[in-house]
Amino acid sequence: MAQQRKRNPNGAGTITKRKDGRFQCAVYVLQPDGTRARKFAYGKTWAECDAKRRELLDKVDQGVPVPTRSAKLAEWLPYWLENVIKPHRKRTTYAKYEFHMRLYLVPMLGTKKLESLGVADVRRFLSKLERQTTAATAKETHKVLRSALSAACREELITRNVVTLVEPPRVESRDLEPWSLAETLDFLTAARTDPLYPAFVLAIALGMRRGEVVGLRWEDVDLEQRQIRIRKQRQRVGGEAYDDDPKGRRRKQVLPLPAICIAPLRYQRMRQAAIRERAGERWEETGYVFTTRTGRPIEPRNVYRSFTRVAKNAGLRVVRLHDARHGTATLLTAAGVAPRVVMEILGHSQIAVTMNVYTHVVQDTQREAVSHMDRLLVRRLQRE
Repeated sequence: MAQQRKRNPNGAGTITKRKDGRFQCAVYVLQPDGTRARKFAYGKTWAECDAKRRELLDKVDQGVPVPTRSAKLAEWLPYWLENVIKPHRKRTTYAKYEFHMRLYLVPMLGTKKLESLGVADVRRFLSKLERQTTAATAKETHKVLRSALSAACREELITRNVVTLVEPPRVESRDLEPWSLAETLDFLTAARTDPLYPAFVLAIALGMRRGEVVGLRWEDVDLEQRQIRIRKQRQRVGGEAYDDDPKGRRRKQVLPLPAICIAPLRYQRMRQAAIRERAGERWEETGYVFTTRTGRPIEPRNVYRSFTRVAKNAGLRVVRLHDARHGTATLLTAAGVAPRVVMEILGHSQIAVTMNVYTHVVQDTQREAVSHMDRLLVRRLQRE
């Protein structure tokens, strides 16, 4: 007499034989929304069905969602944001992705099922979005949707990512018009009396980003050794200010302090000590280089406001504070520094980004070289 098969333990699923001769297994699996539901799989033999049962149980053990019905984009995108993006990416990235999901992807594509989303659907969506907004917005939304569907592929909810088959909208690159060397020096001269003059010097001389300047602490500044370490940047997302890791090569980067930065930073330390004494018990020790009258870190937007005000009062072209980083490239190029070194100082992750700035800045040097060649040729021809 054949030995009767033992029952599977609780949670291991069941296998039964159907009236049509096939075998059916049932396992409770995790859903994208965090709930559990019963998933069925079928096989021609008991062994084939048991293999499918074990595969489903492996996914249960790994916490991989296995939808019992076709998931819609409006269901998958929030799950992807909360469980894939939020734990592993910066808050600014999460906020940007959530913005595109809430305003564009869910309202315009949310009812589409993951496996039924086609290339034509994505192309029509991007064309419509580009007409309603801008090519840059459509391109960024394309990036968000591509990332979301790549995660769905990794979790085996779909077999291919159709977004990769659709080219993103083409965006015309913004022409860089950084300050010339003369304009940069004029700004620094006009900003000498501004309380944030040391911040402007750091932004221009070292190419520090606004968040890096605001997030700078005295423990990261060594005026004796003339070094500065960029370990944090201060951001504000969703009404909350916080310290975050810097971008790209900036992480734990140690830079030599140019001589032009030493005196302003020493003055800032003396000025802050005087402010601390006047504040008395109201002072909150935070360790930041740039603070309010009570020791709290200053708002990043206030740095830009002061920067713009000084530029306007000096009669200069108003550029973004971020574009003032290109002033660093201007100064370094004028000093004959190689692009690779400029890349390290600016903290760019790719040399192509540096060359986009560097090539623009070096045009004046090229014109000067050509003019020298013209003068030499004219003199030679006149002699002959």
